[in-house]
Amino acid sequence: MKSYNRILAVDLARGIAVLMVILVHTLWIYGDLITQSETWLGKTIHFIGKGTPMFLIAMGVSFTLSRNQSIVLSIKRAIYILAVGYLMNFLKFVLPVLVGTMPDNFIEAYGWTTPATLDNMIYMFSTGDILQLAGVSLLFMGVINHFSKNKYVPLFFALFIVVLTKEVHGFQVDITGVSYLLNLLWGADWNVYFAVFPWFSFILIGMFFGMWYKEQNKSNNYLFSRMLISGIVLMVVGGGLCYYNFEYHFGDYFHLGPGGVLYLAGFNLVCLWLMHLLVTRVRENAVFNFFYYCSKRVTTIYVIQWVLICWGMGALGYQQFGVRGVLLLIPFYILLTLGVQRFVLDKLFAKKSKKQSGIAKNQVAVQKPQ
Repeated sequence: MKSYNRILAVDLARGIAVLMVILVHTLWIYGDLITQSETWLGKTIHFIGKGTPMFLIAMGVSFTLSRNQSIVLSIKRAIYILAVGYLMNFLKFVLPVLVGTMPDNFIEAYGWTTPATLDNMIYMFSTGDILQLAGVSLLFMGVINHFSKNKYVPLFFALFIVVLTKEVHGFQVDITGVSYLLNLLWGADWNVYFAVFPWFSFILIGMFFGMWYKEQNKSNNYLFSRMLISGIVLMVVGGGLCYYNFEYHFGDYFHLGPGGVLYLAGFNLVCLWLMHLLVTRVRENAVFNFFYYCSKRVTTIYVIQWVLICWGMGALGYQQFGVRGVLLLIPFYILLTLGVQRFVLDKLFAKKSKKQSGIAKNQVAVQKPQ
């Protein structure tokens, strides 16, 4: 399980975070508005949802530790992640509309009338989720890493994005295609949930700490002690800005201002330090190994849970459940997601890996001199 280019605390945090996403999405899709906003469950799960930057910081750290960080490979990874992201949108939104299982009130929640039109389906297909953010960010990460190995370069760009985000939010030009790209960069509407501005800043902060980690001969204690100090400072500064002007500095979470970004970055850095305490003070165990398993499959688990939760609306409806119903659905979707991952995708990948290994052995055998 332990590897020279993996940090177990980061893996643990990412594994926990991807399962917490299932709680959040189950609440959003199945919990009624009162359950979401006025109950202990809704408030607790929305607090858990503030851990989304954990994925992004971990992505930045992991990128700096990967063996090949070339622009070409970054572009290939970006295309792959974007393709997966839009496939997910098709499966969770468009396919249920086409087969007629999408609830009418889900369509109406967008402000549309039923049945959904082609334009409505294109809108849903082009939704900017966290995978679209990751894909676009990879393009920039490859460029930044190619031109500079200085850890302060990604930190500079992170702060630049933090400061500039609110000033460019919603800026548009009326050119088809270009307007969508600008939405992905800094859109202020609800067709993009994770715009590059400001969410890319979390990835850049992760790159900064990953580079710092490599400079210090991959010392975990050094890395996480700096994360703790930095996290506390960012929480104090960001929290103060949010207290001063909450609407500007935090907003609605998906369209964060400077203070909100700094506070959440600090909060998640402190959480990563706590994960480091766990993996250094608690012996490796089945629970940790389970979360490491989830971390290694974070992309597929993320896609599976979203698709299954959205498909379930055909039978269970949209935002129809109270606290008890949501509490029953959460473990159901966790188990269903992990079941599909373990007994479908893992087996498919194992067969593919075995087949490729067999082909490679045959090629070696053919190349041997007679």
